[in-house]
Amino acid sequence: MTELITAVEAVDVRFPTSRDLDGSDAMNPEPDYSAAYVTIRTSDGAEGHGLAFTVGRGNEVEVAAVRALAPLVTGLSVDEVLGGLGAFSRRLTGDSQLRWLGPEKGAIHMAAAAIVNAVWDLHGRRRGKPVWLLLSELTPEQLVDLVDFRYLEDALTRDEALDILRRAEPGRAERTTHLLRHGYPAYTTTPGWLGYDDEKLVRLSCEAVADGFTQIKLKVGADPADDERRLRLAREAVGPDIRIAVDANQAWGVRQAIDRMSALARYDPYWIEEPTSPDDILGHAAIRRALAPMKVATGEHTHNQVMFKQLLQAEAIDVLQLDASRTAGVTENVAILLLAAKFGVPVCPHAGGVGLCEMVQHLAMFDYVAVSGTTEDRVIEYVDHLHEHFTDPVRIRDGHYLAPTAPGISAELRPDSIAAHRFPDGPVWTRQATA
Repeated sequence: MTELITAVEAVDVRFPTSRDLDGSDAMNPEPDYSAAYVTIRTSDGAEGHGLAFTVGRGNEVEVAAVRALAPLVTGLSVDEVLGGLGAFSRRLTGDSQLRWLGPEKGAIHMAAAAIVNAVWDLHGRRRGKPVWLLLSELTPEQLVDLVDFRYLEDALTRDEALDILRRAEPGRAERTTHLLRHGYPAYTTTPGWLGYDDEKLVRLSCEAVADGFTQIKLKVGADPADDERRLRLAREAVGPDIRIAVDANQAWGVRQAIDRMSALARYDPYWIEEPTSPDDILGHAAIRRALAPMKVATGEHTHNQVMFKQLLQAEAIDVLQLDASRTAGVTENVAILLLAAKFGVPVCPHAGGVGLCEMVQHLAMFDYVAVSGTTEDRVIEYVDHLHEHFTDPVRIRDGHYLAPTAPGISAELRPDSIAAHRFPDGPVWTRQATA
């Protein structure tokens, strides 16, 4: 009997992180970490889970986008979808009418990511494997079949991608063993939210070092004097050997970014993240030239693989920060990892948001095992918020992500958490409305 996808469900789930200013930065001073949470159901009773991350208002738009794509998915054969995940992804991103809403960007593309990730979660569950391992066991030919090379061939051809994957193939088993024993390096943004006072910043920075992290990140981009003071306090707290990255969250123009970071250079910031508009490829290139050897990092708001291609071609970034749900999920991120490997740029994934740590760890670990073959100068972002709401939360030990072993992509929310935080009728929100 042919099993079919019978439903694509989307729920608006929001967490009131603005109450304690968790997640606060120069452009998002009071975010409520939220998810357009997707469940794929099949005729044999199986499920797959994924999500698109937002910061509160507008999450209902993301839910609506998922529901708009759902008719393209329901009724499909499970085996055909899982046997052709590249074609499935292109089905979602290439629909002639819905594509107009992007194309391949914004809410409709993020909705595709939530569905694609849910389907990969279903795939992992059916195979009994975490998605990082499922990907790592695919042949080079199966991996390149996931990639749409149409807009990439001037930077990365199918043959070049195959060469990258074949070179990494002999060491896969050894790296898998190492990953399961030692984990993958992490850095933490937990100390650095802009809304935290100085005492909390210093305390959390010291705690991060004690917990084994060798890199932390601070938010900048509001008041120049505050930026200088906070970075000075953090550097005094952690000493000269701990990397401190800073993140402006797009707050500055190009000239302003150069001036503001030049003034902070005395504190040896490891990278400046999102110094200007995420769409300004040439602006990032200009900032990188002016601030070298300070590194420039971006990617969490980069819409698609074509923009990543151009950032790499323009030599605009030193660090590529892909996101699990900004581009079209696992499938498009395979292409982005291959682009990064072609250009020799390290990938340090973005994970500042609900569920992003859980999902993006799979991409970085797959990259280590089967693509780049290294963790040198590579770290996954970690934030210490909201993991308790997931059935398979991330595990951190001595500043490293421990490799997930449960099947799927680790995105399943606990039913009680969904019920409590469902917007606008969950108890968390109805209590707030009557307070």
